[in-house]
Amino acid sequence: MFSPFRLQSICHSTLGDILTQNGDKRAEKWKKCCNFDLDMKRIILITGGERSGKSTFAEQMALGMSLNPIYIATAHPWDDEFRQRIRRHQERRVPQWTNIEEERELSKHQVEGRVVLIDCLTLWATNFFFANEGKDVEEVLGELKDEFLRFTNQEATFIFVTNEIGMGGVSPNAVQRRFTDLMGWLNQFVAQQADEVVLMVSGIPVKLKS
Repeated sequence: MFSPFRLQSICHSTLGDILTQNGDKRAEKWKKCCNFDLDMKRIILITGGERSGKSTFAEQMALGMSLNPIYIATAHPWDDEFRQRIRRHQERRVPQWTNIEEERELSKHQVEGRVVLIDCLTLWATNFFFANEGKDVEEVLGELKDEFLRFTNQEATFIFVTNEIGMGGVSPNAVQRRFTDLMGWLNQFVAQQADEVVLMVSGIPVKLKS
């Protein structure tokens, strides 16, 4: 039995063949049949707490939409434990992925017409945060917004993973409070831009926006 994601993937593949062999008229029929327009930009945000199943759900979604999605990993290997985390994520990816490691400059990658998973916004923001320690949070947020808009100014399907980090009370640490402010404002901005927002709770997806 096919899931909706898998059905779209099959249609996506068939559509590529039709585009090559028979021209646009038949391709348009398949786009309407599958309800999946390769030329239309779409932004999906998947949020939740740690170990809530965000990355696994996002990967399944991307693989259901495309036979060869792009995976942009934003993590910086801060220490040995984090390197092991990165390695576990890499080992979980099946061969269909096009893998890109990019800590900050997402917009330098051309992803037109592709399904692209960005995992994750939290680590991406962390890299900007520590590269701009002398700046106000509002300035760093401005840089993140500008780069996000440059990157998503492409006709592609973007799946962003992020973390809800401000749900555990106010931290006594000033740096943590500043970063929580930054992530909260960034998540709100991306959610406003998104066509779809999903909250992961204990491995269960809860749709907030569609």
